[in-house]
Amino acid sequence: MSPPVIGIIGAIGAGKSTVCSILRDCGCVVADSDLMSREALGDVKVRQELVDWWGRTVLSPDGTLDRGQIARIVFADPQQRKRLEGLVHPWINRRRRELFAAAPARTPALIFDAPLLLEAGLAGECQTIVFVDARRELRLERVKRARGWTEVELNRREEAQWPLDRKRQCAHHVVSNEADMASLRAQVCALLGEVIAAALPKPG
Repeated sequence: MSPPVIGIIGAIGAGKSTVCSILRDCGCVVADSDLMSREALGDVKVRQELVDWWGRTVLSPDGTLDRGQIARIVFADPQQRKRLEGLVHPWINRRRRELFAAAPARTPALIFDAPLLLEAGLAGECQTIVFVDARRELRLERVKRARGWTEVELNRREEAQWPLDRKRQCAHHVVSNEADMASLRAQVCALLGEVIAAALPKPG
């Protein structure tokens, strides 16, 4: 029996990466779409395609792609964002499938960490979807501290995704990350156990 696939979505700054770290500690295999996106931008063919589209202004002085400049382009123009996603998403999808295919047989679950999972039409690849939530003021405080974002930047990023209420409605479970790590870990471990139990063959 293949391990269940759990899709992790949520509000920006809510703590999706922290939830995935807990699941990794539990022995799950995590496909981190943000990490794979960075790996895709390191691919020579992807790099050349972006330079052909947007010119050498997207390159840093060392010749690598400037992710900040790319973000400014795609968040200012939805058509350019779709163009980038059309190039990068297939690369990420191939990498994720390779990672899942290589997972040990006794892996408890395969974790699909993808902020744009719903927007990309990939919900059907998951047995269950988990929405990681936290109130807005707490999320804003986190992204200011960790990423140096302003409230304007948070708004800009959120407007490029589905509304949070729509995402919550599509999720099978909601995990709240507003308390301490012990509380979050307890929620995540209990949820993992529930998902694994639901995936087991039924007697008879």
